[in-house]
Amino acid sequence: MSHHRPFLTLWTLAVAASVLAFVVHLAMRGRTMALAYELGQKRAEQARLREIKRVLELEVASYQTPQRVEIVARTTLRMEPPAPERIINRPGPAEPRAASGADRAPVALRGGAGARAAGSSAAAAAPAPTATELLAPRITPPKTALPAASAEATP
Repeated sequence: MSHHRPFLTLWTLAVAASVLAFVVHLAMRGRTMALAYELGQKRAEQARLREIKRVLELEVASYQTPQRVEIVARTTLRMEPPAPERIINRPGPAEPRAASGADRAPVALRGGAGARAAGSSAAAAAPAPTATELLAPRITPPKTALPAASAEATP
C-alpha cells in the first residue's frame, strides 16, 4: 500500500491544480466580461458626446449667421433698425473727402461692396459697424443734424 501513496498524492495535486486553473479561468472570464461591458458603456457615452458636440457646433454656426443675429436682436433684445436720421454717411473709396452729403453712400454693414472690392485703406482703417450696432435700441434721435466733422469721428 505504501507505493500507492505517491500516486494518490500526485493525483490529488493534479486535481487541485486543475480546479485552481478552472477557478482562475472563470475569474478572468468574469473580469473580461465586466471590462467588455464597461467598454461598451464608454463607447455609448462617447457616441452620445459626439452627437452633442455635433449639435452644439451646428448651434454655434447658426448663431454666427447675420440672419440669426438679426432675429435675436429683434426678438430677444427688442432692437430695431436705426432711423434714417441716425445713419452717418461717409465718402466712398473713389470719392474725394470734400464730396457733398447727398453724394455719399450710407455706412454699410461690412464696409460696402465698393470699399471691399477696391481694397481701400480707408475701409481697413475704420472698422465697419456690427449688426448689433446697426440694430441698437432706438433712442430718441437728436432734433438737429450732426456736423460732418463729428459724424466721421463717431464710430
